Amino acid sequence: MATYLPFNPHPRPPTRPLPPLACDSQFHVLGPADRYPVRPGAVYEMPTATIETALKLHATLGIARGVIVHPTTYGADHAVTLDGLAVAGPNYRGCANAAVFAEKDDGYLERLHAAGVRGARFTRAGLGISFDQASFSRTLARIRELGWYVKVQPEVEGVAGNIEPFERLDIPVLLDHMGRPNPENGESDASLAKVVDLLKRGNVWVMLSLTEKISRRGAPWDDVIPVVRRLMETAPDRVVWGSDWPHPVSTKQPPNEGELLDFIDRALDGEAERQAVLVDNPAHFFGFNT
Repeated sequence: MATYLPFNPHPRPPTRPLPPLACDSQFHVLGPADRYPVRPGAVYEMPTATIETALKLHATLGIARGVIVHPTTYGADHAVTLDGLAVAGPNYRGCANAAVFAEKDDGYLERLHAAGVRGARFTRAGLGISFDQASFSRTLARIRELGWYVKVQPEVEGVAGNIEPFERLDIPVLLDHMGRPNPENGESDASLAKVVDLLKRGNVWVMLSLTEKISRRGAPWDDVIPVVRRLMETAPDRVVWGSDWPHPVSTKQPPNEGELLDFIDRALDGEAERQAVLVDNPAHFFGFNT
């Protein structure tokens, strides 16, 4: 297992306070290691990224809602996410790893649903979980039956390389990490163009996250602002924000979350957009108002 850098242990609040009921639409919970065993072949583990540490981070940032996205570290075993949801309470939801459909029974899926899980994430190939066509089709059918959404993690080179199996779905689809475009390519970037095209269909949403890895210039990442603006211009009511804490598989020091939120403040145009991206859009998509 490779060694990656840990999250910043001293997060600061954003310069401007977040609106009430702000949501972190993607963070992960990992560890402690003696309670949650890592699956064989896991690419990474971060055993100190516990639910207690995550909730302390959210209190510092002014975040009241969140979505625990199950990491590939544990594969189909969702104990860490189930326990995290129990601790976090009703203002939190969960997103399963799609591997659960291949390895667990309906009773386990019903347990996830009862705990607040409402989606399934298909992770990039390099993280070690994949599907053959038959299991992929069965998984999508079961997701539809449960009324969940599909979450797609882009490949490092961008979502244009792995979105084809999901393009024609008519259930809600959430694209992670802005589709992971290269901002140096501008509007000609294949992944940005693909996300914009998909956003014109009413069932596709996109997450503003992974700013620090998308940027080619480094902090304060302002080369990513045109990407955010293009997404907001296309579908302002279907854009959400996620911290991606604890920033797994980072080969450079992960950023301070307060700085990430300051970037979002610069990239969004005024209070109406902040309210939409941080509060209203995630409330609708993840069902916080139901």
